[in-house]
Amino acid sequence: MIEELNNSYSHLFEKELLEEINKVAIAKEVHEGTELIRSGSYIKSMPLIIHGAIKILREDQDGDELLLYFLEKGDTCAMTLSCCIGHHRSEIKAIAEMDSKLVMIPVEKMEEWTTKYKSWRNFVFESYHKRLMEAIETIDSIAFLKMDERLLKYLKDKTKISNDPLISTTHQQIAYDLHSSRVVISRLLKKMEKEGIIKLNRNSIEILEA
Repeated sequence: MIEELNNSYSHLFEKELLEEINKVAIAKEVHEGTELIRSGSYIKSMPLIIHGAIKILREDQDGDELLLYFLEKGDTCAMTLSCCIGHHRSEIKAIAEMDSKLVMIPVEKMEEWTTKYKSWRNFVFESYHKRLMEAIETIDSIAFLKMDERLLKYLKDKTKISNDPLISTTHQQIAYDLHSSRVVISRLLKKMEKEGIIKLNRNSIEILEA
C-alpha cells in the first residue's frame, strides 16, 4: 500500500509528508457497495483514494438520496474535510462505487499538516474548489437539464470512472442516484435503446454512443 500511495500522491505531496502519511494512515480495502460514511455520523478520519471510486450522496429526511459526485484516485471529499476540521456530523453518505483501496488520515493530523506543509494546504483548497464545482454542476443539471439528459450524463460519468462501456447496475439503483422513480428511468432507458444510444442487458447497460 505504501508504494501505491507514493505512486498516487508523489506528484502532489513532498517526500516528508508522504513519510508522515505512511506512519499514521490506516490502509483500507472495501468492496463495491460498502458504506464508508453514514449521514449524521461523526467522522474520525479522512480518506485518500488509492484505487477505485467512491460516490457521494446527499440524503433527505425521508431517506431518499441524490448523487452529488464521484471521487476517484488522487481525490478526497471536501465535505469530509469540513466535517473533520469542524467536528460536525456528516451531511453526506459515501458508498464504494467499485472495489477500492483507501488510506484513512486521522482527524488530528489534518490541521497540523495544513500549517506544516504547503502541498497539503494546496491539496485541501483545491479539493474544496473541485468538489464545489462538481456540486454546482449537479445543481445545474437538476435545474437546466431534462431527465433524459441527466440520465445520459450519469451513465457516461459511470463509464468514464470504470473505463468500461458496460455498467453493472439496476434501474432502481439509477433511480435512487438521480432521485427519480424506477418507472421513469426504465421508460427513458428503453427510449435510449430504441435510439441506439445504449443496449439493455440483465442488470447491466452498455453505452454505444461515445
